[in-house]
Amino acid sequence: MQNTPTRTPTPTPTPTPEQRAAAEVFPTGAHLVIQAGAGTGKTTTLAMLAHSARRQGRLGRYIAFNRAVARHAARTFPTEVACGTAHALAYTAVGRRYQSRMNAPRQAGWRTGAALGIEDGMSLRIGARTVTHKALSYTALRTVTRFCHSADREIRARHVPPLRGAESPPLHAHLAEVVLPYARKAWADLQRPDHGVVRFEHDHYLKMWALTDPVIPADFLLLDEAQDTNPVVEQVFTAQRDHAQLVLVGDSAQAIYGWRGARDVMTGFDGSRLTLSHSFRFGPALAAEANRWLAIIDAPIRLRGSPTRKTELRPVRSPDAILCRTNVGAMVEVIRQLEADRRVALAGGGETLSALARAVHDLEAGRRTGHPELMLFETWAELREYAEFDPAGRDLLPLVELVDEHGTDAVLQALDRLSPEDSAEVTVSTAHRAKGREWPSVRIADDFTGPDDLDECDETGQPLPGPIDVDEARLAYVAVTRARSQLDIGGLSWINGHPAGDPRPTDSTTTETKTCKETKTCPGEEDQ
Repeated sequence: MQNTPTRTPTPTPTPTPEQRAAAEVFPTGAHLVIQAGAGTGKTTTLAMLAHSARRQGRLGRYIAFNRAVARHAARTFPTEVACGTAHALAYTAVGRRYQSRMNAPRQAGWRTGAALGIEDGMSLRIGARTVTHKALSYTALRTVTRFCHSADREIRARHVPPLRGAESPPLHAHLAEVVLPYARKAWADLQRPDHGVVRFEHDHYLKMWALTDPVIPADFLLLDEAQDTNPVVEQVFTAQRDHAQLVLVGDSAQAIYGWRGARDVMTGFDGSRLTLSHSFRFGPALAAEANRWLAIIDAPIRLRGSPTRKTELRPVRSPDAILCRTNVGAMVEVIRQLEADRRVALAGGGETLSALARAVHDLEAGRRTGHPELMLFETWAELREYAEFDPAGRDLLPLVELVDEHGTDAVLQALDRLSPEDSAEVTVSTAHRAKGREWPSVRIADDFTGPDDLDECDETGQPLPGPIDVDEARLAYVAVTRARSQLDIGGLSWINGHPAGDPRPTDSTTTETKTCKETKTCPGEEDQ
């Protein structure tokens, strides 16, 4: 008789003092805010809470920001905790009634605009720019999307997106006056379950569900990535606090989507506050670098690196990932890496950059483009002038220089040479797309530029550097904490000469002491 081999059980990681503290407070039913720094075992901690609720006989829901995260959590959480997204809840309650309108064929926005009454040939002069019927159509549809992300009950001028090249408040007010009637007509069209001219999207039924003031049946709710919550989800979530225990989990220092309407709902939430500050991703040296940015942000936590990990901060010639500030910066890096004969992948694929390059090609050929970033510019010369002389267009200057040097045909050919990530030698990504990811070695691209100098000088006559924008510091924190073994701070090295970056911590002793006092626990040497 053949012996069946015994299976060695996987050892359960020893919880850190901070994780144990969360596991002790959660069963009391108190509303909680858990600040979880980069790589601090957030999912492991939430699973601990979910299993303790199971022992109490409580049923809960974990609300993730996308389906992939929800599926990953479902493999770890007990069956008594339903794992899904806010959209999944909304679909069950409302969205299924609009099934016949979903997955309709895509069509150009100007065709939808025409069905709403924005006729071909219609245009609007706003300052020095001409807004075509195509731009008006895009703006009306985008207004509806921004309304769906908000907590508002009616479409208002603040939902009308600013257009590149016409950003000033008076110009925006003029634009909103024209756009709002069409946006409201589009929203009315979307209320019909069986047919309509506007393509029905998932955000539409999410908003419709939120407007019904829903009650989510659960004993507790876990909201992940709470620092980047759309106001529409925040509205629904916080309305459950009278019948369910609410737990908000995230990292306020990683709130990097405010530009598209997301809010950090953790900061002002009324609940008991806990922290996870022991990072299992990297060692003390990188934790010290991250803490420089956390200090600039005035974040509620400071990180402690794992003593069992060694992470070096030094130049990295051939990194596994290059993180950029903008899509334009990513395009520049892709070209550079291809010229160095490296196999290059672009996080999220190349379609975004290809669309931008094709838009530039149209402008160079004397044609207007429908690209949202460039649709108010009539010629390439007009875009170049905007990039060179308008402060609002400075981020487009690398694109202008790249096209002037290589031409759009060469850029498009380069983007066609991109490799899948699993076979690439280097992955190029924006810092926004890199959120939630990690690589062994990372280099920060040089489009992370420092603040402009002030008009004042120091005692040696050197211009004083200006203050660091908090949103830029948050993005820098996300970027530097993606590395496990090696970090080349590259384009962020200006921080070494900025007063806000000095003194640079040499170890994590002071941050450990601060965290110990704040949480009334002492840091352990446990790892996961």
